[in-house]
Amino acid sequence: MTGLARLTLVAALLPLLSGCVATAVASVAVAVVKAPFQVAGVVVDATTTSKAEADRNRGRDLRKQEEADAKAAKRAEKERRKLEKSQREALPS
Repeated sequence: MTGLARLTLVAALLPLLSGCVATAVASVAVAVVKAPFQVAGVVVDATTTSKAEADRNRGRDLRKQEEADAKAAKRAEKERRKLEKSQREALPS
């Protein structure tokens, strides 16, 4: 194929490819425009707490506090019984 034939073939096919190239350029442009908003969305999601997350965290905190209170009450009861036992043993018979 001669240089002129190749040039003619490329010139004939160029209008057919322009749609593909335009689509590719447009999709890249859209991706470039969308990227900052997607990054911002991820940052907002990472830095904010939804109502459901806040409720879940509050429930977890309440359960932990209840467990700590129950453990402290159990410890106090054990100490009270130990003190009563030592006082009974210290009394003269």
